[in-house]
Amino acid sequence: MSVAVKQSSPFRSPVELPLHSRVASKFVHCASEYFESLDLPVEIIPLSGSVELGPITGMSEAIVDLVSTGRTLKQNGLIEIEVLFESTAQLIVHPLSYRVNTGGLKTVVEKVRSKILALV
Repeated sequence: MSVAVKQSSPFRSPVELPLHSRVASKFVHCASEYFESLDLPVEIIPLSGSVELGPITGMSEAIVDLVSTGRTLKQNGLIEIEVLFESTAQLIVHPLSYRVNTGGLKTVVEKVRSKILALV
């Protein structure tokens, strides 16, 4: 989870953002907690879909979103200025479900694995 701004932005750190800046995010709670921890009052703009459009359209000065490779940020003329935290995805299966549907779950795991390997 990261904070990003337009490449042309003069801000290279979240603490450089002006007071009451607008920050677009799908992750309103995470964004709010982060900026509160900095004691930096900002307006969190809840967005779903392509959050990267916030700064491009002038709706926000920054975004808080998940970033893996940074390719989407770069394609939209944005740069990451702060990593809030790193996360991983994990598959959790109830033991009984696993025993009943082992084949189906293995198929899902293989599909996910192949998609991940295609990205690397």
